[in-house]
Amino acid sequence: MAKDGNNSAARFLPDHLDLASLRGAAAGCEGCGLYRNATRTVFGEGPAEARFMLVGEQPGDQEDLKGHPFVGPAGRVLDRGLEEAGIDRDEVYLTNAVKHFSFTSQGKRRIHQKPTAAEVDACRPWLNAELTVVRPEVVVVLGATAARAVLGRDFRVTRQRGEPVPLGDDVPAEVTAVAVATVHPSAVLRAPDRDAAYAGFLADLQVAARTA
Repeated sequence: MAKDGNNSAARFLPDHLDLASLRGAAAGCEGCGLYRNATRTVFGEGPAEARFMLVGEQPGDQEDLKGHPFVGPAGRVLDRGLEEAGIDRDEVYLTNAVKHFSFTSQGKRRIHQKPTAAEVDACRPWLNAELTVVRPEVVVVLGATAARAVLGRDFRVTRQRGEPVPLGDDVPAEVTAVAVATVHPSAVLRAPDRDAAYAGFLADLQVAARTA
């Protein structure tokens, strides 16, 4: 296994990179402190030769409990957007920049907490390995945390959403996909005007569909 500092998933990577090996190895990842309170690692899912890779922030409460990405309310918004944009789910690999649920507890409720920059960086080896194996044509970046992981810390979704752009410097050079950034579908659910927010989200997905 690869060796690195204690605050990195790199030392948990398997010697052979394929999705099954990565998923199995990620189940035991202790590359940052989030594993201590999360129910499980929620790894990416989808075909190994997907044309599209969609990268979100982290698993939410339902994803953590069920073990699959984008199965909660935001996932339903995403599924609707993909269908209306003409992106076949069979050509989509879904994952997150961070593979464990980050939360604070309020009574019996678990409240989403944004991952820190250090946690995003610690989890980067998994995302880079997924990109290397899948080699998508287009990476759809969902929200600011995913943008930091895929496009670099200076990228701003509010300024450059819906524009095809190159991947950031921290992504392996052999991955030549084009990226299109948009808001996370959970932001659509939180928006004061959901219809307008969804229309903008859908427009960005349509750009991604045309880019592939």
